[in-house]
Amino acid sequence: MANRPLHALVVAALAALFSPAAAAIDYSSVVAPAILYDSPAERGSKPLFIIRAGTPVEVVLVLNGATPNLPTWVKVRDPSGALSWINQTSLARRRTVLVTAEQATVLRDPNAASAVAFTVARDVVLDYIGTNADGWVQVRHADGSGGYLRASEVWGL
Repeated sequence: MANRPLHALVVAALAALFSPAAAAIDYSSVVAPAILYDSPAERGSKPLFIIRAGTPVEVVLVLNGATPNLPTWVKVRDPSGALSWINQTSLARRRTVLVTAEQATVLRDPNAASAVAFTVARDVVLDYIGTNADGWVQVRHADGSGGYLRASEVWGL
């Protein structure tokens, strides 16, 4: 019987860990061209490559600096699926998506019969506005034009 409170605590912790809120994926976008590293430090870590401004990244882990003077590092997954580290100052809460289809058609309204707003090529970054229940993603291009495309045509959701 002495294990009963411990058992309840373990069950509660597991329920919290596997709840839908805990499973939510967090995305950020890169503010300016930034270096991605193989470990969370500029000194002693290997630069992997430079990621371009606006690119969406999935936030996997945030590693706060040991003191206020030390930077916070973020482990991210880029659109290719690679895991690397980036300084938190290089990230913004602004949401973007990356076009993965060879060519995506952005429509004026969220239905297949809608008029075409514009077309966009693979690897173009669009501002993410929102998603509806039918699988349409509302986006805005850098030139200000906007519309809807299918969630299956972008990465960063």
